Amino acid sequence: MFHEIPPEVLERMHELELRDGADRIDGTPHVARLRQIPPETGRFLALGAASSPDGAWIEIGTSAGYSALWLSLACRERGSTLTTFETLPEKVALARETFARAGVDDVVRLVEGDFTNHSDGLEHVGFCFLDAEKEAYEACYNIVVPLLVPGGVLIADNAISHRETLQPMLEAALADTRIDALVVPIGKGELVCRKKT
Repeated sequence: MFHEIPPEVLERMHELELRDGADRIDGTPHVARLRQIPPETGRFLALGAASSPDGAWIEIGTSAGYSALWLSLACRERGSTLTTFETLPEKVALARETFARAGVDDVVRLVEGDFTNHSDGLEHVGFCFLDAEKEAYEACYNIVVPLLVPGGVLIADNAISHRETLQPMLEAALADTRIDALVVPIGKGELVCRKKT
């Protein structure tokens, strides 16, 4: 996967990395600030998705589509598709541009709106990446875990960087007997959950 990344994907990744870096230096609060994962987390996600069992692949919190680009590599590897959900119109527009310019529209489907309002009919989830507003994590976790197939994987971002805010959800996940879970110290910290078989 990582040795065959298409040039148009690499180009868009680089553009988004530069913009994200500038946003962090600028420090000006604005709604379209990307707050995206670092590249090492992208690689970690792609490996996790490529190793997940068959089932639907979802992402909750698209932003400008950077993490979805990493996941698109696993989609191509496995012949899967990713459905990604984003609520903010500004970020939806950025993500649409990202997917078109990177040429991943055939493996990534963008849904504009709150995941919790679009989860009806979703089932047999093999992989989920959760990187939304932190106050939504618990509700999303509670929807996704019952939908995971045996061996299905849920990865939630910011488990270390926002540990205080996410502590109740993290404690619940680590104590959840339906899954095996741990926090991996990569990037901003990833909660990795695997549905028991």
